[in-house]
Amino acid sequence: MADSTFWIAALTGGTAVLASWVTSRGNTRAARIQADTAALAQRAERLRDSRRTAYLDLIEQTHSIGELYWEIAAAERTGTAERRPALLDELAERERDEYGKMRRCVRVVELEGPATAATAANVLQKATGPFHRALGAMRSGEPEAGQRFHAAFRPFWQALTEFVDAAKTALQEV
Repeated sequence: MADSTFWIAALTGGTAVLASWVTSRGNTRAARIQADTAALAQRAERLRDSRRTAYLDLIEQTHSIGELYWEIAAAERTGTAERRPALLDELAERERDEYGKMRRCVRVVELEGPATAATAANVLQKATGPFHRALGAMRSGEPEAGQRFHAAFRPFWQALTEFVDAAKTALQEV
């Protein structure tokens, strides 16, 4: 009987050690999976936050340059003939500065991605081209330049709408 008690005790002890080892490995693996999952979630949240910031900066800068375009349109319509060239020159300088800020925002969106948002940002940036060319023509005194300038508003705001849609989709996919 003493021999069987010893073997039962040895088997029970061995089972306990084996169970402890299996539990320890399971707990270690579960902790690793949990840590990896938490790291992935944090990475996704940081990406979402950086994209959101980049997208909002571009939208804000687009509105800023849009307000400048409204100023230019008003100056073209209401400015006195002798004051108009100097005013258009001043507004052209401001446009150049605003465009530089917008270009920087577009580059950040290109870095943050995804490709659909970057493409929409580039389309938005290119939508400023007709304004720039029309402003140059207005400064040169071309009679149809004002109409071309006004015609550029609709495609510009449409490009902004398309960028916002692409940005929303990108933020939902992260």
